[in-house]
Amino acid sequence: MRDDSRVRAGRAVRLALLIALALLFLIPFYLLVRNGLAAESDITSPEWTFFPSSLHWGNVRELFGDTSVPFARSLLNSAVIAVATTLGTLLLASLAGYGLARIPYRHANKVFYAILGTLMVPAAVTFVPSFVLVSSLGWISTLRGLIVPTLFSAFACFVFRQYFLGFPGELEDAARVDGLGHWRTYWRVVVPNSRPVFAAVGTIVFIGAWNSFLWPLVIGQDRNAWTVQVALSSFTTSQVVRLHELFIAAAVSIVPLLVVFLFFQRWIVAGVERSGIDD
Repeated sequence: MRDDSRVRAGRAVRLALLIALALLFLIPFYLLVRNGLAAESDITSPEWTFFPSSLHWGNVRELFGDTSVPFARSLLNSAVIAVATTLGTLLLASLAGYGLARIPYRHANKVFYAILGTLMVPAAVTFVPSFVLVSSLGWISTLRGLIVPTLFSAFACFVFRQYFLGFPGELEDAARVDGLGHWRTYWRVVVPNSRPVFAAVGTIVFIGAWNSFLWPLVIGQDRNAWTVQVALSSFTTSQVVRLHELFIAAAVSIVPLLVVFLFFQRWIVAGVERSGIDD
């Protein structure tokens, strides 16, 4: 009986700790929603209230009706860029990882180490050459300029390569017996059996593309090419800070990330565990 009491007490302590941590984690989201639906006077008031004196749902309408900040267009741009970057990165990185892991080539390790070496190079070193190249191609303020330079990820290639090293060779052998080459083996056998790692890498790439700020800020010089992060920065100027619009815009901007994360959360841990990163 004592052991059962200790077990129940331990579970209760763990549950209480998890609830406390969850509440702490949710505080930033609460602040976004609370301040986003409040008036400026409630946000800047020295007397804090858990809820504002009145909920201003008109702040949402004001956000999307603001002609100085095309927020709806920025959301669309971010969605297109994030989806295209995710799909392109998954295709290129998985093909590179599969080739390095499963296709015999005596220089495969050298190529792999060269790709890993790019992770050691600070982004600031390649920023100016990338901008000059994009500018010379006439891709300033275009989706091509925002998407193409970010399509390949050395980290994603590393994760796929580590995962494919442990991929069951029997499945590939059976595919070759059926007359499939490397491409059809990859597309018909490897990809359908690698959904966890694709979902995990895709989620990470999507979040990174959605949150990207510096590159879209420099390339998206026209307002119609702004992403959601650039649009958020426009609410803060040297003259004024539009707090209620900034908070409600931030709350709206994280909704797609929450949807993607909640949808793929059960795949993320499985994909990372099966990728062999800790090997």
